Amino acid sequence: MKEGQKVNLTRKKMKNRKFDSALRNESIDRSASKEKKICRFKKSGIKYIDYKNPDFLYQFINDTGKILPRRITGTSQKYQKKVTQAIKRARHLALLPFSSDSFK
Repeated sequence: MKEGQKVNLTRKKMKNRKFDSALRNESIDRSASKEKKICRFKKSGIKYIDYKNPDFLYQFINDTGKILPRRITGTSQKYQKKVTQAIKRARHLALLPFSSDSFK
């Protein structure tokens, strides 16, 4: 048999498989778990992100020292660019670490 035929046979077996009725008929509502994230800078009216304030910038860095993406933090694109620039400036002046050695 060819590989394509094997895939088709396994798909047929998967379709014919009897699942637990509770699992098969249960639908998952994922819309309730996803809340709309609001940019904290727009909400509080912050216009300038100070690179000399490392305590504030630590909120946007994970444990390994990477900058958190905007899909996790909820910041808008405009302010994410400003946060990134402020973190890079603080790293250059040694206010923030480049790697995770200082976090441990």
